[in-house]
Amino acid sequence: MNQRQTAISELEGRLGYVFRDKALIDRALTHASIGEGVRTVKGGRMHDNERLEFLGDRVLGLLTAESLLERDAAAREGDLAVQLNALVNGETCAAVARAMSLGEALRLSGGETRTGGREKASILADACEAVMAAIYLDGGLEPAREVFRHFWAAAAANLDLAPAKDPKTALQEWAQGFGKPLPQYRIVSRDGPDHAPRFVVEVMIVDYAPATGAGPSRQAAEKAAAQALLDREQAQ
Repeated sequence: MNQRQTAISELEGRLGYVFRDKALIDRALTHASIGEGVRTVKGGRMHDNERLEFLGDRVLGLLTAESLLERDAAAREGDLAVQLNALVNGETCAAVARAMSLGEALRLSGGETRTGGREKASILADACEAVMAAIYLDGGLEPAREVFRHFWAAAAANLDLAPAKDPKTALQEWAQGFGKPLPQYRIVSRDGPDHAPRFVVEVMIVDYAPATGAGPSRQAAEKAAAQALLDREQAQ
């Protein structure tokens, strides 16, 4: 068994899944930095993990959505969208890749290897998604689900431990979860003496009714408005 085969075999042991088609897992671990001679296949397609990464993102999204629905049957769509983003983003995928020790099995160019490519978060995250796609293509959804449940368990548990977010941050994430532009704020009024002002601010999100909030500063009023919009929409 050569060094490459050993690296893949050891990864299969960590994943708890043995590939029938070794070419799939090999491609999932092949970074685009590998030379053209290796990357070029029939029709000029690249023999790297970029196409598998595209599919893996969708496989991971499905498995995450499924897991979140099972986890909390009463969760609202906006909350689910924020949680899904936390579990599929690049930071989480890179952390999972490190737990899998994917870096040890990556196929990189010499230059990428010398510059620390095996530890780069973006490379690890992409490879993680590609590996999930390879498992799905090789064995179907069930083995991909088992790998997801094992390696994403810690990230899912951390959702419950995360501190409460600033209302403006929470509203921004909620809006992005629905594919909406960032919330916009405007001052409606400012009154009261200079030593004790009172600001009223309105927050607007496309396709939603605006909400207002008041406070002793613009920032405080923006937070109050953001919280008011969140409370209203999540109560519906």
